[in-house]
Amino acid sequence: MNELDRPKYVGASVKRVEDPRLLTGQGTFADDLSRPGMLHLVLVRSAHALAQIRSIDTSAARAMPGVHAVLVAADIVTAQPLYAPSKITAYKAANIPLLAADRVHYVGEPVAAVLADSRYRAEDAARRVVVDYEPLSTTADPEAAIAPGAPLVHPELGTNLGFDREFVRGDVKAAFASAAVRVSARIRGHRIAPLAMENRSYLAEYSSARRELTLQGATQVPGIVRDAVCDLLDLPGSSVRVIAGDVGGGFGSKTAVYTEEVLVCVLARRFGRPVKYTGDRLDDLSSTTQAFDEIIDAELAVDADGRLLALSAQVLGDIGAYSIYPWTAAAEPVQVVGFLPGPYQLANYYARVRGAITPKVPLGAYRGVGRPPAVFAMERLVDMAARKLGMDPAEIRRRNLIRPDQFPYKAGSGIIWDHAAFLECLELACTHIDYPKLREMQTEARATGRLVGIGFASYAELSGVGSKIPAAPGMPVNTGTETATVRVDATGAVTAIFGVTSIGQGVETALSQIVADEIGARLDDVRVQIGSTDGRAYTTGTYASRATVIAGGAGKLAAKAVRELLVNAGAHLMETAPGDLDVAQGQVFVRGTDRRMTFREIARRIYIDFGRMPKDLQRDLEATRLYDPVVGTTSSASHIAVVEVDPVTFQVKVLRYVVSEDCGRIVNPMIVDGQVHGGVAQGIGAALFEEIVYDADGQLLTGSLMDYLAVSATEVPDIDSLHVESESPTTLGGFRGMGEGGTIGAPAAIANAVSDAIGIEVTEIPMTPERLFRLVRGR
Repeated sequence: MNELDRPKYVGASVKRVEDPRLLTGQGTFADDLSRPGMLHLVLVRSAHALAQIRSIDTSAARAMPGVHAVLVAADIVTAQPLYAPSKITAYKAANIPLLAADRVHYVGEPVAAVLADSRYRAEDAARRVVVDYEPLSTTADPEAAIAPGAPLVHPELGTNLGFDREFVRGDVKAAFASAAVRVSARIRGHRIAPLAMENRSYLAEYSSARRELTLQGATQVPGIVRDAVCDLLDLPGSSVRVIAGDVGGGFGSKTAVYTEEVLVCVLARRFGRPVKYTGDRLDDLSSTTQAFDEIIDAELAVDADGRLLALSAQVLGDIGAYSIYPWTAAAEPVQVVGFLPGPYQLANYYARVRGAITPKVPLGAYRGVGRPPAVFAMERLVDMAARKLGMDPAEIRRRNLIRPDQFPYKAGSGIIWDHAAFLECLELACTHIDYPKLREMQTEARATGRLVGIGFASYAELSGVGSKIPAAPGMPVNTGTETATVRVDATGAVTAIFGVTSIGQGVETALSQIVADEIGARLDDVRVQIGSTDGRAYTTGTYASRATVIAGGAGKLAAKAVRELLVNAGAHLMETAPGDLDVAQGQVFVRGTDRRMTFREIARRIYIDFGRMPKDLQRDLEATRLYDPVVGTTSSASHIAVVEVDPVTFQVKVLRYVVSEDCGRIVNPMIVDGQVHGGVAQGIGAALFEEIVYDADGQLLTGSLMDYLAVSATEVPDIDSLHVESESPTTLGGFRGMGEGGTIGAPAAIANAVSDAIGIEVTEIPMTPERLFRLVRGR
């Protein structure tokens, strides 16, 4: 066996190891779980945005058959409320109670808990709970909410301003004064729901004999949930286990710790029976965190040659009623201003970001976290400046994208971009789509009356961020580290254990490929276990495009350590020097000879003849390693969208879509393409269809999928995925994250294409036919 015989799994389109169980309906999701004696939890939720609770009558519900208990806030005294601390300027946040006690703060806030022996009986009983509310004056408009004299959502805070922060770099005023062109816009991205296929679901079990609490559920962050449950219930970590099995999508929404997760733990411990909660779609749309909802007033200064001089922005985020744990309500709006300068050379930057507390579902993470609205705003301004200068939108980007010789580059917000393929992505996309010919096609189409438009979007994001860059200032968790354990058992099989979760993105396959390559095993002999806190000293979970970068880095370190143990043992057993050995396909062999031992043979000798091995080899074939990339790495892409707008109905059809992305060293091209396609589909939904709507008083108007319009397969075109494989200089393996990029770039690219088609600047998403009709007629 020589170097040429060795298979390389990293970089190969290996079929996903998850698919046999998922595609045959044998996956295990939280709602699939059932236990003897299990009680079902259904929550009575507020029908008012802001109201005083006068009384709650549970007597009729308690008397119904099969009902075990009906509880209100006064009955839940064994758990602390959630609170997410932050060091951000002027930060104000209320405690999040498990059940509202005296006042409700948004439609969907839980006020009572019904436990019954079936979900149906619990649902019926919940409808018999009578809550007497006194509606209070309020406003759902974020600008009105922070105005003097506005009704307070939380009177104890004394304000509806959740935070207030500024970013300053360079001399913005002087740059604007010298500009040849200035363009400005009020950019609006309306509320959006993550809308995972699987609603949130949790099952808690408590063993009094073992004094052990087990929580299984649809979460992206089992480690964060475990630590929160331990804190809130005052339990040692050794007695709490959180397991995330198969999770049917998350898109960021399952990264928060929810009151339902804590409630099932409290109730299972109290009643000594398993307790299960599964939300329906109304629960999801009225209580799962939402995203976007920023008003961005921005202005861009450009010189006569199209060089960007300065950017100024005022951002107001509608953060809802509470600040979610652990990310805080600042996570999305602050990341809007953090990423607003984008991948461009920009010496002068000013931004102020504020959060308005309103009686709505709390704002939380959504695929891209702040970057879709940031890229939408910046890319719209860049196109507006190009149009004002009479310059091609591709050319203005060429002149301003950060060049290879400028890395590492410090952006105006303080973010440092490591070496990434900003220009290369743009050029590859333009070449692939044959941009000059595409413009010719557009001219021909317009000559026949067709409204065809072409739109660009270039962006950069941080992925796999290390401990030096927290997701929000003062967070109570370190999101920059992950641990991995790799072991070889007596049969020679390799098990790799991680704390990250699988939410459909193929992480089990990617981690298997990384470990197999590093340790020298056959892929079929590697089993990846993920999603459990059991035995994990510290883990958080899957979010922020970190699973491959950080967990993969930890896996490489642990696998390398075990490989060294195998080589040293093999050297002793084959009576040769470790430097003469190599490892491939589950065998340790002497280079240039036919002498070899399988992992199984070495492992059996170690475990069975343990006492006969030299002292330095008397240890199991196992290693645990922690990895922290410290700063993380940069991911980037350029998108090109071609759309057609119907001049009568104003329906938008996406005709063609190209993504040229740089996610560093690619582990599995097939998985990367799938992530890009799924992300672009979500981005199309955000651009054209999806919107959570509240009325002026905070009443939810989109509580079902009859009202909330999600994108479907028929609206998604074929997507060309192109890869610039620029290995990251700051991460083990050269990996960059890529799970969010499709969603980040798509709204901006489509908005620019629609603006190009109709000749009017679009500043609001989703671009519904009604909005486009009013925009065109209003001109």
